[in-house]
Amino acid sequence: MATNENRRSVIKNLLAGTAALGASGMLSSFKAEEKEAMVEKLKGNINHAVCRWCYNDISVDVLCAAAKDIGIKGIDLVGPADWPTLKKYGLYSSMCNGAEINLTDGFGDKQFHEKLQKNYTEMIPLVAKAGYKNLICFSGSRRGKTNEEGWDNCVEGLKPLVKLAEKHNVVLVMELLNSKIDHKDYQADRTSWGAELAKRLGSENFKLLYDIYHMQIDEGDVIRNIRQYHQYIAHYHTGGVPGRNEIDESQELFYPAIMRAIIEVGHKGFVAQEFIPKQKDKLASLRKAVQICDV
Repeated sequence: MATNENRRSVIKNLLAGTAALGASGMLSSFKAEEKEAMVEKLKGNINHAVCRWCYNDISVDVLCAAAKDIGIKGIDLVGPADWPTLKKYGLYSSMCNGAEINLTDGFGDKQFHEKLQKNYTEMIPLVAKAGYKNLICFSGSRRGKTNEEGWDNCVEGLKPLVKLAEKHNVVLVMELLNSKIDHKDYQADRTSWGAELAKRLGSENFKLLYDIYHMQIDEGDVIRNIRQYHQYIAHYHTGGVPGRNEIDESQELFYPAIMRAIIEVGHKGFVAQEFIPKQKDKLASLRKAVQICDV
């Protein structure tokens, strides 16, 4: 596990220009006078995480060092290659990936079952061995299938993997995505659809990833849906609507109220920031979002 001194050394070296970030000003928020107290101490009601892909122009090492100082506990959407770096900084792989084919070719279509079952059969034990729990999966595109056909296909493809996940104490977590703007034709585009699939699988080792950005676009009514379906939800993602940008006054959702609802339903998992920073100082945007969501 990295010490505070090691993490701050990474940041200091970056500021001194000894590491290439690929974007000027990436860490300008970390000024000399902030070295000892990067942000206010977080309240501890939310297990904060951040999605790796939103910061692909920053190395995993740099992201982990900054996340640790902000008070973030987990990094989402990383696979086995990056787990050693997370462990070095004492961070958790809060949503593992690497077994999926892509976002369109998922469990809702039988033609992909053989490949997916091979991938997940190999990955589930790796997740467990590393000490992690959540592994992402996707319904894929509808391709003309009815809801019933989609549920039937997903149950058929997932059932043997859920049994394996139960054996290894891993949770397969299907992400809900909007089909209106970003992922046309995606089948699991409503909370009720995902909840029905969870009911049919009937296992605590299959849950949903409730992406607040996506569900605001496709169905809205975010807080009520969290309250109604929370027992099927293992994980949350954030993002400003419109545009999946900063969690601030520029977007239409009031995240403190949403976070309070998540706490009220007893959620003990992670809430991961998944927005695309528009600001030059990306990590300052991340720090601000965490502070806004830390209720």
